[in-house]
Amino acid sequence: MKGFTGILQVDAYSGYNRLTKDTRADGALTLAFCWAHARRKLKEVHDSDASPIAAEGLRRIAEFYKIEAEIRGTSPGQRHSARQARTKPLMDDFGFWLKAQLARVSGKSRLGGKLRYINSHWDGLQTFSDGRVEIDSNAVERTIRPIALNRKNALFAGHDEGGKNWGRIASLIETCKLNGVEPFAYLKATLEAIAADHPASKIDDLMPWAFTPTSS
Repeated sequence: MKGFTGILQVDAYSGYNRLTKDTRADGALTLAFCWAHARRKLKEVHDSDASPIAAEGLRRIAEFYKIEAEIRGTSPGQRHSARQARTKPLMDDFGFWLKAQLARVSGKSRLGGKLRYINSHWDGLQTFSDGRVEIDSNAVERTIRPIALNRKNALFAGHDEGGKNWGRIASLIETCKLNGVEPFAYLKATLEAIAADHPASKIDDLMPWAFTPTSS
Protein backbone atom coordinates (compact mmCIF):
# COMPACT_ATOMS: atom_id res chain seq x y z
CA MET A 1 0.00 0.00 0.00
CA LYS A 2 3.04 2.31 0.00
CA GLY A 3 2.31 5.48 -1.93
CA PHE A 4 -1.45 4.88 -2.08
CA THR A 5 -3.90 7.49 -0.82
CA GLY A 6 -7.69 7.71 -0.99
CA ILE A 7 -10.35 5.06 -0.45
CA LEU A 8 -9.73 1.36 0.11
CA GLN A 9 -12.67 -1.05 -0.24
CA VAL A 10 -12.34 -3.89 2.24
CA ASP A 11 -14.19 -6.44 4.32
CA ALA A 12 -14.34 -5.97 8.08
CA TYR A 13 -10.95 -7.50 8.86
CA SER A 14 -9.59 -5.40 11.74
CA GLY A 15 -6.06 -5.46 10.35
CA TYR A 16 -7.03 -2.71 7.90
CA ASN A 17 -7.83 -0.28 10.70
CA ARG A 18 -4.20 0.77 11.13
CA LEU A 19 -4.32 2.19 7.60
CA THR A 20 -6.75 4.84 8.85
CA LYS A 21 -4.24 6.28 11.34
CA ASP A 22 -2.75 9.72 10.77
CA THR A 23 0.63 8.21 11.59
CA ARG A 24 0.60 6.30 8.28
CA ALA A 25 3.50 7.53 6.12
CA ASP A 26 1.28 8.38 3.14
CA GLY A 27 -1.59 9.68 5.24
CA ALA A 28 -4.73 8.04 6.58
CA LEU A 29 -6.85 6.01 4.18
CA THR A 30 -10.65 6.02 4.13
CA LEU A 31 -12.15 2.52 4.36
CA ALA A 32 -15.25 1.57 2.40
CA PHE A 33 -16.97 -1.42 3.98
CA CYS A 34 -19.07 -4.04 2.23
CA TRP A 35 -22.88 -3.96 2.35
CA ALA A 36 -23.02 -7.62 1.31
CA HIS A 37 -21.30 -8.50 4.60
CA ALA A 38 -23.76 -6.34 6.53
CA ARG A 39 -26.68 -7.94 4.71
CA ARG A 40 -25.30 -11.42 5.41
CA LYS A 41 -25.40 -10.75 9.16
CA LEU A 42 -29.13 -10.02 9.05
CA LYS A 43 -29.78 -12.88 6.63
CA GLU A 44 -28.24 -15.36 9.06
CA VAL A 45 -30.64 -14.27 11.82
CA HIS A 46 -33.65 -14.18 9.51
CA ASP A 47 -32.96 -17.68 8.19
CA SER A 48 -32.64 -19.10 11.68
CA ASP A 49 -35.68 -17.57 13.40
CA ALA A 50 -37.57 -15.43 10.82
CA SER A 51 -36.90 -12.29 12.85
CA PRO A 52 -39.19 -9.46 11.66
CA ILE A 53 -36.50 -6.92 12.60
CA ALA A 54 -33.94 -8.73 10.46
CA ALA A 55 -36.53 -8.93 7.66
CA GLU A 56 -37.06 -5.17 7.82
CA GLY A 57 -33.30 -4.57 7.69
CA LEU A 58 -33.02 -6.82 4.63
CA ARG A 59 -35.89 -4.96 2.94
CA ARG A 60 -34.17 -1.64 3.50
CA ILE A 61 -30.82 -2.90 2.16
CA ALA A 62 -32.63 -4.32 -0.88
CA GLU A 63 -33.68 -0.76 -1.73
CA PHE A 64 -30.01 0.27 -1.91
CA TYR A 65 -29.28 -2.61 -4.26
CA LYS A 66 -32.28 -1.83 -6.43
CA ILE A 67 -30.89 1.65 -7.10
CA GLU A 68 -27.43 0.21 -7.73
CA ALA A 69 -28.85 -2.17 -10.35
CA GLU A 70 -30.33 0.81 -12.20
CA ILE A 71 -27.14 2.90 -12.23
CA ARG A 72 -24.61 0.11 -12.76
CA GLY A 73 -22.21 0.91 -15.59
CA THR A 74 -22.68 4.68 -15.42
CA SER A 75 -19.82 7.10 -14.74
CA PRO A 76 -18.58 7.81 -11.19
CA GLY A 77 -20.11 11.29 -11.40
CA GLN A 78 -23.51 9.93 -12.40
CA ARG A 79 -23.38 7.31 -9.67
CA HIS A 80 -22.45 9.94 -7.10
CA SER A 81 -25.38 12.15 -8.12
CA ALA A 82 -27.85 9.26 -8.05
CA ARG A 83 -26.63 8.02 -4.69
CA GLN A 84 -26.83 11.48 -3.14
CA ALA A 85 -30.33 12.08 -4.46
CA ARG A 86 -31.83 8.62 -4.03
CA THR A 87 -29.73 6.39 -1.77
CA LYS A 88 -28.56 8.84 0.89
CA PRO A 89 -32.08 9.57 2.22
CA LEU A 90 -32.72 5.81 2.46
CA MET A 91 -29.40 5.29 4.20
CA ASP A 92 -30.08 8.09 6.66
CA ASP A 93 -33.40 6.43 7.49
CA PHE A 94 -31.61 3.11 7.88
CA GLY A 95 -29.25 4.77 10.39
CA PHE A 96 -32.17 6.08 12.47
CA TRP A 97 -33.88 2.69 12.27
CA LEU A 98 -30.67 0.92 13.33
CA LYS A 99 -30.25 3.13 16.40
CA ALA A 100 -33.87 2.48 17.37
CA GLN A 101 -33.42 -1.28 17.14
CA LEU A 102 -30.19 -1.21 19.13
CA ALA A 103 -32.10 0.56 21.92
CA ARG A 104 -34.77 -2.14 22.10
CA VAL A 105 -32.90 -5.38 21.29
CA SER A 106 -30.75 -7.04 23.94
CA GLY A 107 -27.06 -6.64 23.16
CA LYS A 108 -26.54 -10.23 24.33
CA SER A 109 -28.94 -11.67 21.76
CA ARG A 110 -27.83 -13.01 18.38
CA LEU A 111 -29.74 -10.27 16.59
CA GLY A 112 -28.27 -7.63 18.88
CA GLY A 113 -24.77 -8.80 17.99
CA LYS A 114 -25.49 -8.53 14.27
CA LEU A 115 -26.97 -5.05 14.66
CA ARG A 116 -23.92 -3.96 16.67
CA TYR A 117 -21.68 -5.25 13.87
CA ILE A 118 -23.45 -3.03 11.34
CA ASN A 119 -23.40 -0.06 13.71
CA SER A 120 -19.69 -0.41 14.44
CA HIS A 121 -18.94 -0.27 10.70
CA TRP A 122 -21.47 2.45 9.92
CA ASP A 123 -19.04 5.14 8.79
CA GLY A 124 -17.33 2.79 6.33
CA LEU A 125 -20.67 1.49 5.04
CA GLN A 126 -21.65 5.05 4.09
CA THR A 127 -18.46 5.62 2.09
CA PHE A 128 -19.99 4.08 -1.02
CA SER A 129 -21.90 7.33 -1.58
CA ASP A 130 -18.68 8.21 -3.44
CA GLY A 131 -19.34 7.33 -7.08
CA ARG A 132 -16.00 5.58 -7.46
CA VAL A 133 -16.79 2.97 -4.82
CA GLU A 134 -18.88 -0.18 -5.16
CA ILE A 135 -21.67 -1.03 -2.75
CA ASP A 136 -19.87 -4.26 -1.84
CA SER A 137 -16.67 -6.20 -2.45
CA ASN A 138 -18.37 -9.13 -4.20
CA ALA A 139 -16.52 -8.60 -7.50
CA VAL A 140 -13.17 -8.89 -5.72
CA GLU A 141 -14.27 -11.90 -3.69
CA ARG A 142 -15.42 -13.72 -6.83
CA THR A 143 -12.04 -13.02 -8.41
CA ILE A 144 -9.96 -14.36 -5.52
CA ARG A 145 -12.22 -17.33 -4.72
CA PRO A 146 -10.34 -19.72 -7.08
CA ILE A 147 -7.09 -18.82 -5.32
CA ALA A 148 -8.62 -19.47 -1.90
CA LEU A 149 -10.03 -22.79 -3.08
CA ASN A 150 -6.55 -23.75 -4.30
CA ARG A 151 -5.00 -23.48 -0.84
CA LYS A 152 -5.38 -27.19 -0.11
CA ASN A 153 -3.55 -28.07 -3.30
CA ALA A 154 -0.81 -25.61 -2.38
CA LEU A 155 -0.08 -27.63 0.76
CA PHE A 156 1.69 -30.09 -1.53
CA ALA A 157 4.16 -27.60 -3.00
CA GLY A 158 6.96 -29.71 -1.53
CA HIS A 159 8.99 -27.06 0.31
CA ASP A 160 9.13 -23.32 1.02
CA GLU A 161 10.73 -22.36 -2.28
CA GLY A 162 8.23 -24.51 -4.15
CA GLY A 163 5.43 -22.66 -2.38
CA LYS A 164 6.90 -19.28 -3.35
CA ASN A 165 7.19 -20.37 -6.98
CA TRP A 166 3.63 -21.68 -6.89
CA GLY A 167 2.48 -18.31 -5.59
CA ARG A 168 4.32 -16.44 -8.34
CA ILE A 169 2.82 -18.58 -11.09
CA ALA A 170 -0.66 -18.39 -9.56
CA SER A 171 -0.37 -14.57 -9.38
CA LEU A 172 0.65 -14.38 -13.03
CA ILE A 173 -2.20 -16.64 -14.12
CA GLU A 174 -4.83 -14.67 -12.21
CA THR A 175 -3.38 -11.39 -13.54
CA CYS A 176 -3.69 -12.81 -17.06
CA LYS A 177 -7.36 -13.54 -16.42
CA LEU A 178 -7.97 -10.02 -15.12
CA ASN A 179 -6.42 -8.61 -18.31
CA GLY A 180 -8.23 -10.94 -20.71
CA VAL A 181 -5.02 -12.80 -21.62
CA GLU A 182 -4.91 -16.55 -22.25
CA PRO A 183 -2.57 -17.83 -19.47
CA PHE A 184 -0.90 -20.68 -21.38
CA ALA A 185 -0.07 -18.47 -24.38
CA TYR A 186 1.35 -15.82 -22.05
CA LEU A 187 3.47 -18.24 -20.00
CA LYS A 188 4.80 -19.97 -23.14
CA ALA A 189 5.78 -16.69 -24.81
CA THR A 190 7.27 -15.27 -21.60
CA LEU A 191 9.40 -18.33 -20.85
CA GLU A 192 10.63 -18.36 -24.44
CA ALA A 193 11.55 -14.67 -24.14
CA ILE A 194 13.48 -15.30 -20.93
CA ALA A 195 15.30 -18.25 -22.56
CA ALA A 196 16.20 -15.91 -25.43
CA ASP A 197 17.93 -13.53 -22.97
CA HIS A 198 15.22 -10.90 -22.68
CA PRO A 199 16.95 -8.00 -20.84
CA ALA A 200 16.09 -7.70 -17.16
CA SER A 201 15.92 -3.93 -17.57
CA LYS A 202 12.83 -4.40 -19.75
CA ILE A 203 10.94 -6.77 -17.44
CA ASP A 204 7.86 -4.54 -17.60
CA ASP A 205 7.46 -5.64 -21.23
CA LEU A 206 6.83 -9.18 -19.95
CA MET A 207 3.94 -8.29 -17.65
CA PRO A 208 0.53 -9.81 -18.52
CA TRP A 209 -1.04 -6.42 -19.24
CA ALA A 210 1.68 -5.73 -21.85
CA PHE A 211 1.30 -9.10 -23.59
CA THR A 212 0.28 -9.13 -27.24
CA PRO A 213 -0.32 -12.62 -28.67
CA THR A 214 1.27 -13.38 -32.02
CA SER A 215 -0.82 -14.95 -34.75
CA SER A 216 0.05 -18.55 -35.57
